[in-house]
Amino acid sequence: MRTGSHFLVGDLYQNADNGLVNLTEQSRNQERASALAAIPESERVVFRGVDEPKATVVVFTDPTCPYCERLHETVPELNERGIAVHYLAFPRAGMGSGAANTLQQVWCSDNRSEAMNQAKEGQTIAAEASCDNPVADQYALGQALGVQGTPAIILPDGQMVPGFVPPDRLVAMLGLKDE
Repeated sequence: MRTGSHFLVGDLYQNADNGLVNLTEQSRNQERASALAAIPESERVVFRGVDEPKATVVVFTDPTCPYCERLHETVPELNERGIAVHYLAFPRAGMGSGAANTLQQVWCSDNRSEAMNQAKEGQTIAAEASCDNPVADQYALGQALGVQGTPAIILPDGQMVPGFVPPDRLVAMLGLKDE
């Protein structure tokens, strides 16, 4: 008789009273939330409204991604509705790409949020890409956390939502009510 001849691949689910619960994904959410909590605000590009935010989402973004651009167009509305958006860099084509260079320019700018606006609009950014910046580290973190495309929205509980999400749906996902 051989031992160790079987193995399991996939997520572990619990059959709970209210349906199936993906325990593996819950664990991933906790890992993502912890990893993102360790990134200081000084290494993010932050967009927030004038009031204290009710919720903060972290978004792995790429300036060459059309859906990232679409999401960015909704940031003022999200801010008005109490959602702060913290961007992290995720150049989809890797660190040798034009997107990586643009993201490094954003992080090297004196005004990162304005530089991000310019990047999303396809404008030229004046800053050099040669400062000490976290773009490569954020790209590696995104890969480690399972980001496969952009935008990748991470909710406060660590849940990852791939792709563009309209503001109304994001507000609902965050459990926020409009006032």
